Amino acid sequence: MLIALRAAARLAGLGLHLALGLAIVALVFPRIAPAHRLKLKRRWSARLLRCLGVELRAVGGDPQGLLVANHISFLDIFVINAVKPVAFVSKDDVRRWPLIGWLAARTDTIFLERGSRAAAQHARGRIVERLRDGRRVAVFPEGTTTRGDRVLPFHGALFQAAIDAGAPVTPLALRYTSRNGRRNDAPAYIDAITLWQCLRAIATAEGLAAQIEVLTPLPPLVADRRHLAAHAHRAIAHAIGAGMDEP
Repeated sequence: MLIALRAAARLAGLGLHLALGLAIVALVFPRIAPAHRLKLKRRWSARLLRCLGVELRAVGGDPQGLLVANHISFLDIFVINAVKPVAFVSKDDVRRWPLIGWLAARTDTIFLERGSRAAAQHARGRIVERLRDGRRVAVFPEGTTTRGDRVLPFHGALFQAAIDAGAPVTPLALRYTSRNGRRNDAPAYIDAITLWQCLRAIATAEGLAAQIEVLTPLPPLVADRRHLAAHAHRAIAHAIGAGMDEP
């Protein structure tokens, strides 16, 4: 009973926080400078984690350039933004998610249509543009989510953007754990579960922590994008102690 009440309170708080986000993006963002938008984005993302009872644990330096991370949950986006607000590359169907899709579309998200070479080239051009301007862009090169027990092969196409822009690639290692330090699967957005089911699992979890480690940046001087992707892949897999499928 107490668990159910706690989950209900967290989800109610999340609903109010999403409503606040809608108001900020619609009414405040158009009137403030980009630097102030990033600050609000960071604070809002950190607050969203607190609404769901998720403790943020971040280690490492200041991520630069193209940020690449293993992908476990939709929550990953807010974990990264709570550390360093960035422009995300996201699958196109995120646009259709209730509220979150609307927010994503208006907070510098670069949407990528799967299976379209032309769309991939267009997205890469937009990434290069941002990187050359000194902005950070984050991608999930596995292209799907896992439980966090392994790192799937990285797709190398978007790594070309870092090479073209002369920007570093910063690997980010993500894990979700319980108080005992063991992996917690509550945030894992896998096995065809719905967004609502995933949210309920997160809100019900006790002692959930999101751990993010900023790893050593990789210079864009590696022979080609596949080698750059392989270097980032190995770094992340080693950091989280996960099983590794070689790219």
